[in-house]
Amino acid sequence: MKVYTAKTLEDLLAQAAEEKGCAVSDLKYTVTEEKEGGLLGLGKSVSAEVYTMGDVKEFLFDYLGDYFTGIDLDIEVAIEEKPDAFVINLNADNNAVLIGKMGKTLSAFNTVVRAAVNAEFKSRIDVLIDVNHYKDERYSKVRMMAKRIGKQVQNSHVDVELDPMPNDERKVIHKTLNEWHNIKTESEGDGSRRHICIRYVDDEDTAEPEEGSEDSAAE
Repeated sequence: MKVYTAKTLEDLLAQAAEEKGCAVSDLKYTVTEEKEGGLLGLGKSVSAEVYTMGDVKEFLFDYLGDYFTGIDLDIEVAIEEKPDAFVINLNADNNAVLIGKMGKTLSAFNTVVRAAVNAEFKSRIDVLIDVNHYKDERYSKVRMMAKRIGKQVQNSHVDVELDPMPNDERKVIHKTLNEWHNIKTESEGDGSRRHICIRYVDDEDTAEPEEGSEDSAAE
């Protein structure tokens, strides 16, 4: 990520925007150094790492290209840009290898790529990698399961613990059941054992339902 230096932050951003051919509002930056300067402001300067979402997209293409070239795997990569996020769809001759058993390989790859992006740009950027739309189908199944078990808990008043699953799938369940009557969802366990409990709550229970913020923010 390129570092720009100018007398003021405004000058710095204007310089970066001109070089990148974009509006200043499209820039994201992290100030790395500020110098106050001496008499009359001589020597005053500010330095900052500046990037656009286009830079992130280019980084993702390069990173994935280098990775799959390194393991000699021919693969199609499509990247969809969303506000402060990217959805990447991969397609290869053997997608099952990329997905792995119960999606564990894909989940691990998501973690690695997301960490690489966040380290490069020193910012939390949401990246989701899918393989031939496996995640879309998986999310649909997870939502159906959540609704089925949610109704079961509503009727039986008996809590249900689900099997461990990745963070993104837990988010789907939290979101699906967030406003269900007499139902709340909680994430429990650590690491690969982290799972969701779907709990029955009485009408007089005034506690706010847990929407899954711990999954979306902390994991």
